[in-house]
Amino acid sequence: MRYTTYFFALLLAGCRFAPAPDTTTATETWQLTGFAKVDAANPVMEPDASLVFYDSLRGDSVQWALKDVFNPAAVVRHDTLFLLFRAEDTVGRHAGTSRIGLAASTDGLHFVKRPSPVLYPADDALQPYEGEGGCEDPRIVEDEAGRYYLTYTSYDGETARLCVATSPDLVHWQKQGLAFSAPQYRNLWGKSGAIVCRREGSRLIATQLQNRYWMYWGDTDLYLATSPDLIHWTPLEADSGLVSVLSPRPQQFDSRLVESGPPALLTDRGIVLIYNSMNLAPDQGGAPHIPEGTYAAGQALFDAENPAQLLERADTYFLYPEAPYEVHGQVGRVCFAEGLVPYKGYWFLYYGTADSKIAVARAPLPE
Repeated sequence: MRYTTYFFALLLAGCRFAPAPDTTTATETWQLTGFAKVDAANPVMEPDASLVFYDSLRGDSVQWALKDVFNPAAVVRHDTLFLLFRAEDTVGRHAGTSRIGLAASTDGLHFVKRPSPVLYPADDALQPYEGEGGCEDPRIVEDEAGRYYLTYTSYDGETARLCVATSPDLVHWQKQGLAFSAPQYRNLWGKSGAIVCRREGSRLIATQLQNRYWMYWGDTDLYLATSPDLIHWTPLEADSGLVSVLSPRPQQFDSRLVESGPPALLTDRGIVLIYNSMNLAPDQGGAPHIPEGTYAAGQALFDAENPAQLLERADTYFLYPEAPYEVHGQVGRVCFAEGLVPYKGYWFLYYGTADSKIAVARAPLPE
């Protein structure tokens, strides 16, 4: 309680910065348009040597955000914008152990971080799956009652598994286990769970379609899963295996892989999904004007009556690595969109840059 009071006191005492002007003009389209990177503030979060946490598994204190911070989820609670961000240390195996931290902002651009992570490998039922790899790449929605549901990746050094955690307040999280908990799925490589939701004010609320919740997931092709309760998920399968609903395209920016971005948004045109992508080398079928390995973000539209049915797909990316902190880092040439939230008249889209820092692009909300 003492920490919580101090945490929000810092927010209230801080200056409120005026938003930078956005000169991008939106067009009539099914896509979310008008995004402009907030260059004056970016990157909005960087590695932080001051964050120290006692890791009971290691039996030692760890600078848990020393190496990299990236790939955040975003949510608004009590008129404050929160990021749940992935942070890596320098001591864990597999490029550093990943933990999920919490930061808060009153303008979407300047953040106060909680000193300790809120989700991390511990002596619990998930330890065999999280090991020294950790908890990665969160995405968040809430239900009608305001309870939060986080999809994240557990990584044991060999297999990435999609998991679910829940919280009443963003600070205290209960790990619910593997999203795909049936025995045949326990060793299924799974990442990037983007749950279908609707916007109500500043909230993104998980929404049932055909009496089920839906989630796009995957990091090669995109697949679908359904759930009765946002915790227990079943992948959609056909006789031939998992049902792919979005695949890479030869000669395009998304030629090597596609991966879910933020939670999928239910609109009057259908389900809009921002997705991340990677390009092949031009001589291997990639887009000729984009360097090999570049991560950029595109958009796709699915049918709300049949979420497996692709209706439209953007011809090109809308978010692409250009700035030095997007081009150079742990993994070069990466803009990885993961947190989307409506806040104070704008869509705020948070993205990892070169798997090292966090930046934001912003678009005016439609009136």
